[in-house]
Amino acid sequence: VSYSSWNGLKMHGNKYLLSDVLKKELGFKGFLVSDWAAIDQLGKDYKTDIEISINAGLDMIMIPNGPDKENNYVQFINFLKELVNEGKVPIERIDDAVRRILSVKFEMGLFENYKVDKKLTAKVGSKEHRQVAREAVRQSLVLLKNDKNILPLSKSLKRIHVTGRAADDIGIQCGGWTISWQGNTGNVISGGTTILQAIKNTVSKKTEITTSTDGKGAEGADVCLVVVGENPYAEMFGDREDLSLSKDDIQTIENAKASGVPVVVILLSGRPMIITDQISKVDGFIAAWLPGTEGQGVADVLFGDFKPVGKLPHSWPKSMNQIPINVGDKNYDPLFPYGFGLSY
Repeated sequence: VSYSSWNGLKMHGNKYLLSDVLKKELGFKGFLVSDWAAIDQLGKDYKTDIEISINAGLDMIMIPNGPDKENNYVQFINFLKELVNEGKVPIERIDDAVRRILSVKFEMGLFENYKVDKKLTAKVGSKEHRQVAREAVRQSLVLLKNDKNILPLSKSLKRIHVTGRAADDIGIQCGGWTISWQGNTGNVISGGTTILQAIKNTVSKKTEITTSTDGKGAEGADVCLVVVGENPYAEMFGDREDLSLSKDDIQTIENAKASGVPVVVILLSGRPMIITDQISKVDGFIAAWLPGTEGQGVADVLFGDFKPVGKLPHSWPKSMNQIPINVGDKNYDPLFPYGFGLSY
């Protein structure tokens, strides 16, 4: 269950959706887990938080705090016992939660095979796993603009200029929750392929690849590929009042355009950004989202080994004034509508 609200009601206290719809109407047989300390947002005090969330249908609660902090697991156990004894949480609700949790564990065989099979560790990051991730990348890319069929690119171009601070940054490709909670820029993990590395892997040996981070130096190239995007973030640390590109990224695109060569922008982000001014100035534009370790999946589409098939899962706003924007809104006029995506 997420932190979000529906019609002003926190999901962790939404009995209608959690119990009436999900468990009863839809017949969900699994168990519901809270988000990290999320029940703390529900009531006037911790005991009330517990009463509301358990009665709403939560079966397992994530409690980060030990006995040395407030709203800890010891308090949770004691308060829940009190609520049952006071008749505020029916024992049937407790039985239902326990039954759901144990049923899933039985179905998974955890009571017979509860130890981790360490032999499987070698498969993490294996070639087979990376191939699946690479396929996911190329299927998720959304082609937003392709003037004069600038894409796909030939693998035998004389010179390609690759620029932008995100072009050779595995950390930006991966985003938050990569090794650390908020992620980081730079070489945060071993393995993986940046978009720049993927381009070098793909083109012919005769193709010259030149680079910069600021959009300069593209003069005379057959095409300039600009890779821009957000720095990694997770959860509330990604909240922003303005989803415009950074000043540096905007200037990088301007510098690339000033070179006089065709420009294709690859945007790395976990959400639609405000790109109205920038997309009008370039020849091609790809929303690559967060391709993670598999920059090669981006190159697969750039150079035509696979056609772009991704469609927008969001309406893409023209400006911050349009947010929130959804299909069915009065005067619905996004930069790109829900479901948009070009191909070739």
